[in-house]
Amino acid sequence: MRLTTFSDYSLRVLMYLGVHEGRLATVGEIAAAYEVSENHLVKVVHHLAQQGYIETTRGKGGGMRLAQAPRDINIGEVLRGTEDSLTLVECFDAAASECRIESACVLKGIFGRALGAFFTVLDRHTLADLLGTRTKLARILVLPETHPRRA
Repeated sequence: MRLTTFSDYSLRVLMYLGVHEGRLATVGEIAAAYEVSENHLVKVVHHLAQQGYIETTRGKGGGMRLAQAPRDINIGEVLRGTEDSLTLVECFDAAASECRIESACVLKGIFGRALGAFFTVLDRHTLADLLGTRTKLARILVLPETHPRRA
C-alpha cells in the first residue's frame, strides 16, 4: 500500500501550520519549505479548507492557518478524506473485480483486517502527536527570507 502524494502533502501542510501556529502562512511559503509544487499544494489547501481543518484568508496579507487545535485533528480521519480509494486489491471493489479466484481466496479478508489495523493505529494519533518534535521541525521548516505575519 502506498499513500498518494495528495495525502502526503495534506499531512505536510497541517504539520507546517501546526509548527507555525499563531501566524498566517502562504502556499508559496509551504511549497518552498518542502520544495514541492505550489500548484499541487493549492488543491491540497482547498481540500483541507473544505474539510474544516484550515481556514484561509484571501488578498494581500492573506494566508492560511489551522481552523482546529492540533489535538482535534485526527490523522486517520484526514487520510480517509484524502485517499480516493482504499482498494488494496481488485476484489475490494466487487463491481469492478475480475479476479478468477475470488470465491476461493482468503486474501481479501486478510488484507481487510490489515487495512483495519492500519487505520486503528492512525486513529489513535492527532496532529499534536506529529508535532512532538516541534522545535526541530521549526528549525527545518523556516525559510530565511520568510517574515512571520501575525494572524
